[in-house]
Amino acid sequence: MAEMRAMQLDEPGRPLRAVTRPVPEPQGGDLLVAIRACGVCRTDLHVADGDIDAALPIVPGHEIVGTVAALGPDAEGFAEGDRVGVPWLGRSCGVCAYCLSDRENLCDAPLFTGFSRDGGFATHAIADARFCLPIPQAFDDVHAAPLLCAGLIGYRSLRMAGEGRDIGLYGFGAAAHIVAQVAVWQGRNVYAFARPGDADAQAFAKSLGCIWAGSSAEAPPAALDAAIIFAPVGALVPAALKAVRKGGRVVCAGIHMSDIPAFPYADLWEERSILSVANLTRQDGIEFMEVAAKVPVETHATVLPLGEANAALERLRAGEVEGALVLCP
Repeated sequence: MAEMRAMQLDEPGRPLRAVTRPVPEPQGGDLLVAIRACGVCRTDLHVADGDIDAALPIVPGHEIVGTVAALGPDAEGFAEGDRVGVPWLGRSCGVCAYCLSDRENLCDAPLFTGFSRDGGFATHAIADARFCLPIPQAFDDVHAAPLLCAGLIGYRSLRMAGEGRDIGLYGFGAAAHIVAQVAVWQGRNVYAFARPGDADAQAFAKSLGCIWAGSSAEAPPAALDAAIIFAPVGALVPAALKAVRKGGRVVCAGIHMSDIPAFPYADLWEERSILSVANLTRQDGIEFMEVAAKVPVETHATVLPLGEANAALERLRAGEVEGALVLCP
């Protein structure tokens, strides 16, 4: 029987463990995907650290690019050898009120890749064909991988931020470096906020077309129409509220954030709003892949071998990443 390799989380706060297991056979409408690349997302770090409660043991990873190695008897839309992307939303129930109102990202009984179903820190993964995405030919495997969560969540967050011209991005990591390119392509003014003292991140932001880059402790030189917070730091919410003009929006894009400190009602008044982004829909994926190819988005990726998944998570935890990290088997 053929075997696969994976990096498995057995317990929060402990290193991932290298395991070998039989390659699974796809059932029903699933695909067996031979993985070529898998991005390392901050959500993977939240899973590993126990900030969010995954179904353990679990193989993390939800920015998967690979080829179809086998199909379940009911799988449709792909053929063996096709290149596919496997995102965070692995399956929705299709029958709850959210699914029936085109809000499958809020499904009451979902499966999430690398969280409630084994993900891409492996050589192979099982994925529901209905929730897989074709990858534009404009992107190779490594540079396509970060599009499948950092890009998708960034794109959904940008749409929810509204049509305003002046957009602030708090936390200039994998998601921000992608969505900044989309926003600049749309003709917006992008203001980048990095960790205090992180001159490299500020320079990186300016190289991607941001008109201003500074510290998250600074006020931008102009009032913002909207701010998107990618960093999991609750204290940035009151700071962003102060930075947006009347009627402005603050969009919290992460799956986990530290507690938001108290702030005066005056900072929220005048029809400012705070909202969160949860997961993604298949339509988000279809739209974003088309946009990413048109821009075209240039993902900045550092490649590490699969066996260095723990080192990748540590680099992400320490903030030592420009762009995105990608694991390759």
